[in-house]
Amino acid sequence: MAGLLTALLLFVSLSDCVRSYSGADPLAFSELPYAWPVRHVELPVAAEKFKLGSRAKVAVVELNPLGAQTVVFLHGLGSNLKFWSYQLEAFAKAGYRVIAFDQLGYGRSDKPADFPYTMEAMSDVVDETLGALGIEKATLVGHSMGGEVAMVTALRYPQRVERLVLTSPAGFEAISKREKVWFRQVFSTTFVKSATEYAIWGSVRGANFARWRPELEWLIEERVRLAKSPEFDAYAYAQVRSVDGLAHNDFVRDNLAKIAAPTLVVFGEEDRLIPNPFLHGGSTRKVMEWGASQIPGAKLEGLKRCGHTVQMDCPDEYNPIVLGFLSGGG
Repeated sequence: MAGLLTALLLFVSLSDCVRSYSGADPLAFSELPYAWPVRHVELPVAAEKFKLGSRAKVAVVELNPLGAQTVVFLHGLGSNLKFWSYQLEAFAKAGYRVIAFDQLGYGRSDKPADFPYTMEAMSDVVDETLGALGIEKATLVGHSMGGEVAMVTALRYPQRVERLVLTSPAGFEAISKREKVWFRQVFSTTFVKSATEYAIWGSVRGANFARWRPELEWLIEERVRLAKSPEFDAYAYAQVRSVDGLAHNDFVRDNLAKIAAPTLVVFGEEDRLIPNPFLHGGSTRKVMEWGASQIPGAKLEGLKRCGHTVQMDCPDEYNPIVLGFLSGGG
């Protein structure tokens, strides 16, 4: 399942020396360095529905607000809107109104313990956030867990979705009952919090990228420094609940044929997270081919020498493909 291996913080061997950030100062989630202005959007409907009190605000970035068409970027498990760093400005310059936000539990958004962190609940957040921003309909671009959230939104709130771009999406891979039980038993906040810096290097660099570059080291630095933040417990809890939500959600697989929005599926041919090798192994391409075949008219693009976080690993290939699809040329 997409993203779950990242959450399990794979211990992989790195062939070269890496920089250590263990001695760096703690980093608060509220101080995550974003390159764009951030505003917080209140979610009163979600606050009432899930009894969240005042802890129901999401951090939102908006670029080119006068763009004729809106593209909304949804991040994956354990990440935040910065995982779209190579897309936000590029898509805004292409003329689109660009929106990206941190889901509840992630990044600079609130992290309420009472939020269920299911894919359905996250789709409620997408719907309410778009409504609060005055967006009637948008293209949803989701990575990994965000791809599954995008599909759930297309199924539950079809009036909101113009197109779907599913980037290494979760939701296609079948998870057995035994595997679901195993995840629930193994994955805990203690496990997340116990990750060593070396394991973080392995899970981020080794599991997510095929073309690692030094410019991506901020991913390691921020993760190591955030672990020293008092809010990290809430973030770890959000990850654990999200993993459970991913593992126990057959709604997407059972309803792919009902997705009406034009859909593009983009994935890296060297994805090490789909299918999850801890569970059953297999071929990434076969998983993606099956999922795309179930969505009426879906297009499929596999990028060679690219990993799971394909939008960051291979932006020079990824961006033209997605922009071509959005303009009708895909």
